[in-house]
Amino acid sequence: MSSRVEHPAGGYRKLFETVEELSSPLPAHVRGRIPPWLTGSLLRCGPGLFEVGSEPFYHLFDGQALLHKFDFKEGRVTYHRRFIRTDAYVRAMTEKRIVLTEFGTCAFPDPCKNIFSRFFSYFRGVEVTDNALVNIYPVGEDYYACTETNFITKINPETLETIKQVDLCNYVSVNGASAHPHIENDGTVYNIGNCFGKNFSIAYNIVRIPPLQADKEDPITKSEVVVQFPCSDRLKPSYVHRFEFVYNYLYLANLRENWEEVKRNATKAPQPEVRRYVLPLTINKADTGKNLVSLPNTTAAAILCSDETVWLEPEVLFSGPRQAFEFPQINYQKYGGKPYMYAYGLGLNHFVPDRLCKLNVKTKETWLWQEPDSYPSEPIFVSHPDAQEEDDGNEDQKCPRILDPSCVLVFSSTAKEEPVPFPCTSWIRKLSPQHRSTTSLHLPMSGHCQSPEG
Repeated sequence: MSSRVEHPAGGYRKLFETVEELSSPLPAHVRGRIPPWLTGSLLRCGPGLFEVGSEPFYHLFDGQALLHKFDFKEGRVTYHRRFIRTDAYVRAMTEKRIVLTEFGTCAFPDPCKNIFSRFFSYFRGVEVTDNALVNIYPVGEDYYACTETNFITKINPETLETIKQVDLCNYVSVNGASAHPHIENDGTVYNIGNCFGKNFSIAYNIVRIPPLQADKEDPITKSEVVVQFPCSDRLKPSYVHRFEFVYNYLYLANLRENWEEVKRNATKAPQPEVRRYVLPLTINKADTGKNLVSLPNTTAAAILCSDETVWLEPEVLFSGPRQAFEFPQINYQKYGGKPYMYAYGLGLNHFVPDRLCKLNVKTKETWLWQEPDSYPSEPIFVSHPDAQEEDDGNEDQKCPRILDPSCVLVFSSTAKEEPVPFPCTSWIRKLSPQHRSTTSLHLPMSGHCQSPEG
């Protein structure tokens, strides 16, 4: 007799159900009070179509891109969504099959073609997908949805209409680009892409897209490579998900693990942790064998080895069984690239996000929010216009001058049979919900977002 064990977060299946787009925005029912200063749009993208005809997508990064929009105005919220008309989506809808190979789903030649057409299609190579389901970011006055290829898709943030596809290869030397660019306060965009460097070795290019200039020309046409550095192994490039800026320094984790060892370790489902690494900026050979970290209040170490490499030992800030910390966010607008105290992220029950976490990176104190059958999205911090502290709020009356505190915005899906997700909820200092905007629509999983401006 066999027994069936239900996954602790079994309701996650609803996160991967195909939904329909909307013809117009729908009003949401607001419970609580939305701060009157919170005005603007929260744009978020993610997969929304998980099969084409009888062909399913086999990976959570493969569903066709769906654009979500939450509008905040005068204490009211509306919700809208539309599929992004990428080449991958349009061709799939036209041919009623998966046409372009995605991250984990292979496309096969059109069965309607004759044998000679299918034979020659193999010599044209694999077409690169433009399925822009990962992130949204601004360039000048425009907004682009993106994945991790060389294609980005310009969208209309008001109507959610798709405007055009842009191939970054037409402007800079990259084969693909990260979906996590850094945006400076003046609008400058920095991103990283891989390319072929000297002697056909793999290299990385840091690309700069300037802010909008007085001539009003599209900033993408002025994109430039500001620096190129080689891969540590010229024929074995690392996968680059994102990179970091700290003041005038750029940090890129160039992982050089043996691929077979990586796959073996992946089967053990290692528990993600929040770790602090300290990178020394000054290295002296006389300090061989010594810890180069001189910062107080951290156990992180950086040992200079005899071969002049530096061995880094992290300080663990957040860890525990089923206590992963993913989709991390900070008060990016004011503290990006600067010392900060608070980080916000999602806790995972196995691989399913089912809780919201707030972490004090200095004291390691944490706050958690969780409700049954609820699966929150990536949190986004929106600062009050007059905020003076990093997580300004008046929940504990420490900031009486602010009547409406800064907030963290999240939308969530539910596993309940009756579709009553709360697409947007705000929290302040101790993660106590301040308002919920509910709708009867089912919301699939989502990726990253572009926040509203208060």
